[in-house]
Amino acid sequence: MIEIKHLTKRFGAFTAVEDVSLNIRAGEIFAILGPNGSGKTTMLKCVAGLVSPSSGQVLIDGLDTWGDALRAKRLFSYLPQRVAFPEMLTAREILEFYCRLRKLPIERVEEVLASSKFNGFGDKPVKEFSGGMVQRLGIAMLALADAPVLLLDEPTTGLDPQASARLRDLLTTRRNEGRTVVLTSHILSEVEDVADRVAILVHGRLVTVESVAVLRQHLMAACHIRVSLLNPDARFVAAARRAGANAAELSDNRLLVTSRAEDRLAILQALEEAGACVERFSTEEPSLEEIYLRYVYENAAPDHLADDRMSIRDASTRIH
Repeated sequence: MIEIKHLTKRFGAFTAVEDVSLNIRAGEIFAILGPNGSGKTTMLKCVAGLVSPSSGQVLIDGLDTWGDALRAKRLFSYLPQRVAFPEMLTAREILEFYCRLRKLPIERVEEVLASSKFNGFGDKPVKEFSGGMVQRLGIAMLALADAPVLLLDEPTTGLDPQASARLRDLLTTRRNEGRTVVLTSHILSEVEDVADRVAILVHGRLVTVESVAVLRQHLMAACHIRVSLLNPDARFVAAARRAGANAAELSDNRLLVTSRAEDRLAILQALEEAGACVERFSTEEPSLEEIYLRYVYENAAPDHLADDRMSIRDASTRIH
């Protein structure tokens, strides 16, 4: 449905997106992830035909979003990261204007106002809206359209948990109807319940494209066992590795083992058979968010490591 071919976008000497190529299938929810400043918004604006590529091409259903912009734009509805509306107009007036603009049935307005839980705000001017209500109005406009492709830039910004859940329901419904959904975020936990696949951008470069299922496999291969030993010895490192550990490291009397979840019991048995006197042990499993952040950190350029640490701390704060 969407083909991105060697997409590069430069702003003067700064490269925001660098040689990105990927295919987004019809009928899937595809998330573009990355820390702040990674090029997500620029890439989505190139897909929407709002920013011209420096090189490369974006096709939606075979139509070039820059070279054949008019026909291509009929195929999608776009929600920017920051939405703004005339403050003196009501939500109803804005949605009715959008219906006329897109030649949509005006009856859809009442349906969308009800499903978006405006609770009387439909006839209030936008100047009385909170930031979350403005974002909700943007999502309502997105819901009006009958486009086969939905493009959303950081759509959960400003939404409370209940509104975020309704947004996820809307996106899932649209996917089940066969539509394609592309959204950006810098927090994996915001999209992991709805996304079929994710692309990770770091400083404008595409690091990986994975299904959420594959990310979960990475997760299960990175479980930790922390073992306190009464008789620490380097031979227990070798025993753990022979039993299937991906990594093992001895520090003082503590052995830290990384392995697949299903290998943990065999590793503990191997340690016991090798003569280890285990005082106590604990296990822990990383979150999907930690797997994502590992991709980000491992692919950061040296001069950006401090910025990426800040992004990781910010993301971790939002997780917990």
